[in-house]
Order: sequence, then structure tokens, then C-alpha cells
Amino acid sequence: MTARIERLVTSGQFSLDGGTWDVDNNVWIVGDDHEAVVIDAAHDADAIAEAVGDRRLTAIVCTHAHNDHIDAAPALAERTGATIWLHPDDLPLWKQTHPERDPDAWLADGLVIEAGGADLTVLHTPGHAPGAVCLHDPGLGTVFTGDTLFQGGPGATGRSFSHFPTIIDSIRDRLLTLPPETKVLTGHGDPTTIGAEAPHLDEWIARGH
Repeated sequence: MTARIERLVTSGQFSLDGGTWDVDNNVWIVGDDHEAVVIDAAHDADAIAEAVGDRRLTAIVCTHAHNDHIDAAPALAERTGATIWLHPDDLPLWKQTHPERDPDAWLADGLVIEAGGADLTVLHTPGHAPGAVCLHDPGLGTVFTGDTLFQGGPGATGRSFSHFPTIIDSIRDRLLTLPPETKVLTGHGDPTTIGAEAPHLDEWIARGH
């Protein structure tokens, strides 16, 4: 059975560097009728578990460790038995939210996470956070970009652990090389495509952060 992609929007708060902001997050559920993966367990473990339903949840993949993308991960893992995956470079950020609970497994560039007909290849794309990753499934024609690339430009780099030249390198070298028709499913907001964003790279660089 071919994997399908479902989107759940949850609401909560993002906190970093002493500030707090209200945010809506995209939670992506990828799989078939029997098993699934959750990308970014944001804010509401109950709502995510309800959306997963009676499918076996095999993995909770964190695109990065800002609190609004991981705050519900331990609770969701506890009730489903799913493995929490994070890139090790984001462990210091993770510890700000979950000091007593480590992730279960480490993401690495090139690793493939399989579930429910999906094959999600990890692309390490630092910049928004040191351990930020995107997940590319060629069969689905989709890349899940977390907060690395949005409709209209790169993710924010004005706070701790972030770096604008690094995110530009990640986008140029790891994302804009994907087929232009590739769907870009983001951590917040509306989807886009690689082809829609690629022509604007020089504008983003000129704009800077």
C-alpha cells in the first residue's frame, strides 16, 4: 500500500532566549492503514494520538529541537511505544525542554526511516538549528523541511544556535538540488515546491539576516 501524508495543525507556544510567542505547528503523519511515522510532535500528544488512531506508530522524527516541535514527543512516545529520533547536534536544545528525558535514537545524514510504505531519507540541513534535518521521500515527491525552508524563504536565524550563512548553504546544497516539482511540506504555514522557491535564493542572500 502506498504511503499517504496527513497534516494536523496544533497550537501552543515557542520559547527561546527569554521570549515566548504563540505559534501554530504542522504535524505530519506519514504511513498507510497499519503503521505510521510522526514528523514533529508539537504541543498536543492527545490530538496527535487521535489522528494516528489504531495504526502502529513506529517513529517520532524531530526536524529540530525547538520546544514547539518536540514538546509533545515524550508523552506521545510513552503512550505509543514509538522511537523518538533527533540529530545529536540538537541535544543541547532538546535538554532545554526535556532535561530528564533523552531521545531514543540519533538521526544521521543519509539514514532512511521506513514505515507504512514511506522511505524518509534524512538530509542534515543546519542553520535554523545545528541539528536541523529535512526528510526526503522521492516516491512521494515530497520533502519535509521543518523550519529550514518555507514558502517565501529560509527559516529564522536571529536567535541562539542559528546561523544565516549556514542555512543558505543547506538550502542551496541539499534542497534546491531536488527535482523542482518536489513538494515542500513545512513546519509552519502553507506548502510550496522546490521549483517555486529556487529562483529566489539570491534575493534571500541579499536580504540577509
